Amino acid sequence: MDPKNGSSFTGFILLGFSDRPQLEQVLFVVLLIFYLLTLLGNTSIIALSRLDPHLQTPMYFFLSNLSFLDLCYTTSTVPQLLVDLRGTDKSISFAGCVAQLFVSLWLGSTECILLGVMAFDRYAAVCRPLHYTVIMHPRLCALMASASWFIGFVNSSLHTVLTFLVPLCGRNKIDHFFCEIPPLLKLACVDTTVYESELFSVSVMILLIPVALITFSYGQIVRVVLAIKSASGQRKAFGTCGSHLTVVSLFYGTAIYAYLQPSNNYSQDQGKFISLFYTIVTPMVNPVIYTLRNKDVTGAMRKVLSRASLLSY
Repeated sequence: MDPKNGSSFTGFILLGFSDRPQLEQVLFVVLLIFYLLTLLGNTSIIALSRLDPHLQTPMYFFLSNLSFLDLCYTTSTVPQLLVDLRGTDKSISFAGCVAQLFVSLWLGSTECILLGVMAFDRYAAVCRPLHYTVIMHPRLCALMASASWFIGFVNSSLHTVLTFLVPLCGRNKIDHFFCEIPPLLKLACVDTTVYESELFSVSVMILLIPVALITFSYGQIVRVVLAIKSASGQRKAFGTCGSHLTVVSLFYGTAIYAYLQPSNNYSQDQGKFISLFYTIVTPMVNPVIYTLRNKDVTGAMRKVLSRASLLSY
């Protein structure tokens, strides 16, 4: 990208919510609380998965990956936003904007793939219980998790390079609170139709292929569960999958809205609040969704807390 066609270029200005100063004050307090809860919740999931032997299973291996991903994803955008909400200087360097776009795209793409992998894990657990430990071998789990991170990395690298090759002709005011593709393309001084078509095609693959895997997995799960005659067995089977399905709905619903709608229908104000949802709200509620009514996690938490209280005496 040659933003100023050879002129000096120091960076961008993130307009964020600067047109609503009163909202900025409220958002600062709310987002700070949400961010701290995100750090606490996801760190707890990772720590419990490491400390309790009963949680060292494929499901919690992937859940730990998701929690680590959410920690990084939120941290790539929220601290910058909190600084901007409290100060008058809302600038971000060119390198900082590139890094922020790359990291957020990498982590967002990885989460898309990882949620599909987690759906396959639930399929194997419910539909192939006798072969579950053979199917979900630790090597396969590590391979699928690594593949998720690698695919996300490749996708992010491609889109970051293509985005910053688009000429801006001196425009540097981003009507958003972080560097994201749709508002960056609004700054372009050339026709971006071809690039937007490429972005749409890749987004369809990154978003809809995992959705197809998730739909297939849960279709098979429902078929198997309905065949279970025991009501308690049905509740247990649905309970193990309900949390994941809720997270999938929250994440994919907002991501599809942000990336799979035509650019001429894209609303900057709506885009900001949708982005707030999947950058801070979803990572915050994920630990709550996965631990709520989850006896394994609550049991592990009680053990750790009781052990800590005993050591304190």
